[in-house]
Amino acid sequence: MTYSAAIFDLDGTLLDTLDDLMCAVNYALALYEQPLRSKDEIRLRVGNGVRNLVRTSLPDGADEALFDECFVAFADYYRRHMTDNTKPYPGISALLRHLRTRGIRCAVVSNKADAAVQHLIDHFFPGEFDAVIGENEAAGIHKKPAPDTVLEVMRVLNLKKKDVVYIGDSEVDIQTAANAQCDCITVTWGFRTRDFLQDAGTPQLAETPEQLEHLITGEEL
Repeated sequence: MTYSAAIFDLDGTLLDTLDDLMCAVNYALALYEQPLRSKDEIRLRVGNGVRNLVRTSLPDGADEALFDECFVAFADYYRRHMTDNTKPYPGISALLRHLRTRGIRCAVVSNKADAAVQHLIDHFFPGEFDAVIGENEAAGIHKKPAPDTVLEVMRVLNLKKKDVVYIGDSEVDIQTAANAQCDCITVTWGFRTRDFLQDAGTPQLAETPEQLEHLITGEEL
């Protein structure tokens, strides 16, 4: 099948953000004398938004006041350091160029705060996307796995569900696509393993950006 639009998750799909997220979380934890988290622990906590990332990185039983202080410290550090180690996954920039050359519209939806999403896209992929939507629950757009961000892209770009494929790297993305009633591809280079994604019920897997391109365009490898 050939799609006319591809909607991408950000963290773990387009960008490897894990090191900068880990540094920001551990900065906040250290500031308040809490146990630090390993890279693998952070990896498993990414996907449901940064508030959830910070909350689940604190020890069980941490009170709301400590969470609020840690979240403020995390957000301030991450705002200043979000591009220190972050980079596109190999082959992603070429993939986006190829899709746009073919006239396939591209968009990003993320559970990361909208300001951070806009900054990262402007920094790494200027002019590559037709729509970019980060977390904005204050405007009534619920974060994934609710379908709101995907449906908002469809509304803004005047897309039909049958023309869209949603691409991500986690169980949250599989659930989001199902809730939005659009096709889904998950990638194996992100924050979840191939086995994990298969157990989560992914309908399609892409091992490389080249394979992902062919799944989007419907061409044979």
